[in-house]
Parts: sequence; structure tokens; C-alpha cells
Amino acid sequence: MKSHKISYGHQYITDEDIQVVIETLKSDYMTQGPKIAEFERAFADYVGVKYAVAVSNGTAALHISAMALNVQPGDNVIVTPMTFVASANCIRYCGGNVHFCDIDQNTFLMDIDKLQQMLESKPKGFYKGVVFVDFAGYPMQTEKIRCLCDKYGMWMIEDGCHAPGAYYFDSKGDKQIVGSCNYSDVTVFSFHPVKHIATGEGGMITTNDSELYYKLQCYRTHGIAQDRTKLTQDLGGWYYEMQELGYNYRITDLQCALGISQLKRLNWSLERRQQIVERYNQAFADCDFIILPKVASDVYHAYHLYVIQVEDRKALFDYMRSLNIFVQVHYEPVHLMPYYRQFGNKEGDLPIVENYSKHCLTLPIYPTLTEEEQDFVIEKIKEFYKR
Repeated sequence: MKSHKISYGHQYITDEDIQVVIETLKSDYMTQGPKIAEFERAFADYVGVKYAVAVSNGTAALHISAMALNVQPGDNVIVTPMTFVASANCIRYCGGNVHFCDIDQNTFLMDIDKLQQMLESKPKGFYKGVVFVDFAGYPMQTEKIRCLCDKYGMWMIEDGCHAPGAYYFDSKGDKQIVGSCNYSDVTVFSFHPVKHIATGEGGMITTNDSELYYKLQCYRTHGIAQDRTKLTQDLGGWYYEMQELGYNYRITDLQCALGISQLKRLNWSLERRQQIVERYNQAFADCDFIILPKVASDVYHAYHLYVIQVEDRKALFDYMRSLNIFVQVHYEPVHLMPYYRQFGNKEGDLPIVENYSKHCLTLPIYPTLTEEEQDFVIEKIKEFYKR
């Protein structure tokens, strides 16, 4: 199997997916047609939220979410360091200052106790908001963050790109699905090929706030008013107004047709990922050279990533890659990226995430991963540590 490439993630495109794209190609619309609204409605219904806005990618979703929440130059915003850089960059795009909060060593999510300490260390109003990530598919305890944000007058952006379909139970025993925005102001998603729903590129923003919804629609289309009742004047059916400085962050009908089809299989995809996780957990249960991911009993993990922690990570990484097993590292801490070091961030600032990042390794996990392929991955990891 050495010559057979096994990636850490991979899209799954069916004949049904292909057919719906072909049908859309044969329709009257390729870009701003009916499939976009259909996808938005289907996604909103799935997560149980009032509004959904489809955009060109997850980074665009983050950017215009920050814009809609009125991030201004000089605003101080708290962000997790264990994420892809876009989660922090969206604040910089608006001129805001990014402050990093360390992670919980068990969940790899932003540590809520450390978040509270950061808030208590500054005057009320110093921090304007927080961007947190449902890392690897583990849903954040949004209720707890909401309590802190309400106390300190802050907004919340939930980066749910890893976690469609994930949920936890709040203090009332209610299921909180990622994207429902019962506590978050907005939640963003990505439809990159390795994600649960693949549209090539693409993203979604969910919210229950009608004002934010209008702003998001406006910002994704050059700042042009989408609701004719919002025009300052109406000169005729041809007339439109650019009311804000927006962007072309639009998604296409082709992508949304694919997204609708993929969304129908999301529950199956989640179940398949759970099966793969169970096989990994059983296989490595007695391996003292591996730290397995920990998950609380009141959480449904979406498992975009299956992350273990090991010693000799680089040697294992190189060994697995030599066998065409494309394990990956998620992620290098954002605060130590050269760009963010210029703002005073340095090694030793966030010890938990820095230690985690030296040992973490993402193993292959995607719905079409076969048992034979998974067994080969397991076998070679064990073989490495028995040498």
C-alpha cells in the first residue's frame, strides 16, 4: 500500500453531486441564481437559525462578520492561537488589534478561565469582542462565553468551520448546535474540499440578528443595498446604491447546488467519522506513546480532525510521509507566526498551546477512508514506536 496515497482529509463527490451541478449548468443561472437562497435556507434549517448568508469562502465569512460587528482600527479583540490564521486575520483586515488567549490542554479550545482572567485584567470596554474556534470539531461552550461577553459588553464570532453538526448541552439541558447562534452573534463555516461539506471553495455565516443579516448581505456584494426599501431614493427598476465599502465575496449557483447535495449527506458523514474515531481509539487504547483526544460526555464532536499527541513528532511525521501517509499538523500557533511576532508576541507567552503544537499530529479521517487504509495507518504508527 506504500504507493497508495492516504491524505489526512479528502472530499467525497458522488454521481448525485455531479448530476445536480450539471443540471445547474444547464439552467439559466451560474452565479446569482435561486440555488444560493435554497442552500442558505437548507443550511439555516439544519442548524436551527433564522438567517444564513452564503459567501465565497470561510475567510470572506470571517472578514465581513468582523465588518458587520463594526470592528474599527485600534479595537482590541481576543482570539484563539490554535486555528488557521484567517481567524485572527479578519480582525487585522479591519485594523483591529489581536490578543491571544491560551487553550485548554484537554479540548484544545480557548481556555474560558484564561479568557476571564484576561478580561478581569483590563478595564471594562478594553476588549470589544472574541473570536473562538470549534477546533477539530469540538463545540465550544458558547453559553459560558456569552455570560462573560454580556458582562464586559463584547460580541462573539464563533468559527465553526470544523464543526457543522457538532453540539453540546447547555446548563438548561438544551442542545446547542454549532451555528444556531443562540449565544454567538455570528457563526462562520467553510466548504473547502477537506471540510464536512465541500463546494470547492465557499462559506456560510449564520445569525439570528436581522440587522447583522442585512449588513452581511450588503458587504458580500460590493456594499450594494439588497433590500429596495433601504434605498435613499428609487429612480426605477434599474437603480441600485452602493451604501458601504463592500467586496465581491459572492458564491455561485454551481457551488450552492453542490452544497445542497452535500448537506443531505452531512449526518451520514458525521456518523462515518465517529466510526473511524472509534477504531483509532480502540487501536491505540493501550499505547502509552500516544495521547488520544479527550471528549466530554455532553458533547457531540464533529471530528473534522483526529489529533493525537506524540513524542518525536517530526520523526513520525517524516516516516509516515515516506509511506505516502499524509498526516498533518494542525496548527502552528498563530501568535508565533512572523507577522504576529511583530506585535510583541513571543515564545513562552502561551505555554499550553506551544507545548501542544510540538506534539500534535492529525491522522487521516474522512468518510471514504477504508478499514484497510486505516489499519495501515495504525500499523505503521505502532511499527515506528517499536523500532
